Amino acid sequence: MTTALRIRHLDKHFANGRHALRDINLDVAQGDMVALIGASGSGKSTLLRHVAGLVAADGGSESLIEIDGQCVQRAGRIHREIRKVRSQVGFVFQQFNLVARLPVLVNVLVGSLHRASWWRSWTRMFPAHERARALDALARVGIADCHAQRASTLSGGQQQRAAIARALVQGAKVVLADEPIASLDPESSRKVMEILARINREDGCTVVVSLHQVDIAMKYCPRVVALNQGRIVFDGPSSALTPALLHELYGVQAEELLRPAPPASEGVSVHVLTPPSAVAWPAKVAAAA
Repeated sequence: MTTALRIRHLDKHFANGRHALRDINLDVAQGDMVALIGASGSGKSTLLRHVAGLVAADGGSESLIEIDGQCVQRAGRIHREIRKVRSQVGFVFQQFNLVARLPVLVNVLVGSLHRASWWRSWTRMFPAHERARALDALARVGIADCHAQRASTLSGGQQQRAAIARALVQGAKVVLADEPIASLDPESSRKVMEILARINREDGCTVVVSLHQVDIAMKYCPRVVALNQGRIVFDGPSSALTPALLHELYGVQAEELLRPAPPASEGVSVHVLTPPSAVAWPAKVAAAA
């Protein structure tokens, strides 16, 4: 079976001395859907950011991260061809990372920029076939009728679905989702998880999703990797995660993982990050929608 993600001897210390990741070794097969679980501060987000090449491991280490056989980083150094590798990796952030003032369609079309010529990348003028692909992606996540709205007008659940549509347009072989339902109400969380499960099933896309709720991990992900204080403490079928085992692995922190997510309004906790590069986008961008 083809390996989509390979991690060897990954260690990370932060400037404050905290040992965030401790000798992480992990293989994820192509087409798998894997949940990363763990209490707050266990290292889930840090691990995903290393996999995406957004953060470098400890320098001088024997660490290695590969995606689809291509090097992301080795020995604490990001590979020089990281942009090429990232074009195959869709990253779904907890805060959505949409540009609030731009139409939803344009936000989704950003996923196609790695295929665009330099002048299209600079002007953000998208060809008809890419626009059609973006509309199709929005239809797949159920928000095609919102394509002309500004991203800031969408609810939290809709914004997260737009972020997933961006990964579909990108053509990502691996999707990394960092706490994608943390700020959503239960119904929106269900929709987002069902979409991730569907693209895994229909597109054969490898999905690694970090989650705070064990019940959701067990429902949608056949395999679970549990982190505690930067170490992998469990790697196996989600069906094996019993309350007794979680208490053995996490002690009193197990209650945090076993506690169902509290109800919340879908419009609450919507935090949209505007990438610095988006500030300089020309006015022509809006016309592309």
